[in-house]
Amino acid sequence: MQYGFFLNSLLGSFATLLFTSSQIVAISPSINPSINSSLPTDCKSRSKKTNFLIVAGGGNPSMNEIALEKNVLYFQRTLKTLGYNPANASIFFANGNDGQATVRYIDENNRQQFKVPDIPYLQEAATLENFHIWLEKTKNKKSKNPIFFYFTGHGIPAHLILWENQHLSVQQLAIQLDQLSQDTPVVVMMSQCYAGSFANFIYQGGRPSNPIALQTRCGFFATIATATSVGCTPEVNEADYKDYSSSFFAGLSGVNRIGQKVASADYDQDGRVSFREAHAFAKIDEKTTDLPISTSESWLQKQIPRTELKQLLEQPIIDFIDISRPEQKYVINSIVEMFGFDKYRSYRENTVKFFYPQQLGELQKKPITKIEKAYLSRLGMELSNIGVEKQIRSSGDKKAIAILDRLLKCEGGSWE
Repeated sequence: MQYGFFLNSLLGSFATLLFTSSQIVAISPSINPSINSSLPTDCKSRSKKTNFLIVAGGGNPSMNEIALEKNVLYFQRTLKTLGYNPANASIFFANGNDGQATVRYIDENNRQQFKVPDIPYLQEAATLENFHIWLEKTKNKKSKNPIFFYFTGHGIPAHLILWENQHLSVQQLAIQLDQLSQDTPVVVMMSQCYAGSFANFIYQGGRPSNPIALQTRCGFFATIATATSVGCTPEVNEADYKDYSSSFFAGLSGVNRIGQKVASADYDQDGRVSFREAHAFAKIDEKTTDLPISTSESWLQKQIPRTELKQLLEQPIIDFIDISRPEQKYVINSIVEMFGFDKYRSYRENTVKFFYPQQLGELQKKPITKIEKAYLSRLGMELSNIGVEKQIRSSGDKKAIAILDRLLKCEGGSWE
């Protein structure tokens, strides 16, 4: 069961309206702080802790928007902010270093132009072959260092679109990861359309019918498996960018893509920001129609029959807050405050004016934007995740609890 189906039964016509929309909202790219200026003194040692793999760009020049190039540059700045040397990250972007002008952008006269990729430390083209070669080299090194794989580009359900319109499926990814050492943890962050379909990479062979992989894996995705995401634009004003990866890395590093400090995402106040906390930060910071989801959240939604969904959210919101983790409290409280909801009423009672106006009469109907609908969906998803987790832990199902704990531990990690 996918969240689109889940929320369709939960929220009625609203979910259908939101999730079947094929819109891709444009963001805008411009500021490029230097990557090569003074690196932190501890970069060399820090870079050995995690193997960073970045695969980015469109399948061809027409879909190779400048925003994707700028996403890589922001990732490099994020590495630098957190004390890592960007030179040690493996970067595969579009056509690589062949000198061809493939990056599409809109100039100051509103005309479409193409330029050569300009990314420091760019290694090769983002092809299937180069991806396989990188994983094979990693396998041969027999390294147990964790892998952080960032993909920023385009996708279709269960497939990444690489350069020359090559496809990498979730099954292909999982099968290749199955060949690596079981002691090599893998964390992915993906921002493409239908990104949530890659949550299945936690299973052997990438198939939910198979057992969970022996290797520790987890991931964070811009949106659910059935929806498009925002963020691919040929515009060059980076200050206007609003997308999941921008928010995720801002939360993780404490600095947004134009160099401004953001509020700390260290919600449990343990002195570091975990991936899971950065994910929570993005759920509030990202003012778009995306519905961010993680591997544990995707797994949780498969553990409850649809018939129990509405009943689950008939409980007062405060009941979920009382049993939530700090980052979950942040998400719930932020959205509740955003809409002025009553925590002592249920989700349905608070949202009836948006989703069921026929029950209130036309005069009480509350107009709502697609972005507001997305925030309400994020709230419903958050509450459901908490409720289902409680059911699993109360059930005493040791196998299910072990899987959940493993996913949460992985998602609670960080680069530090």
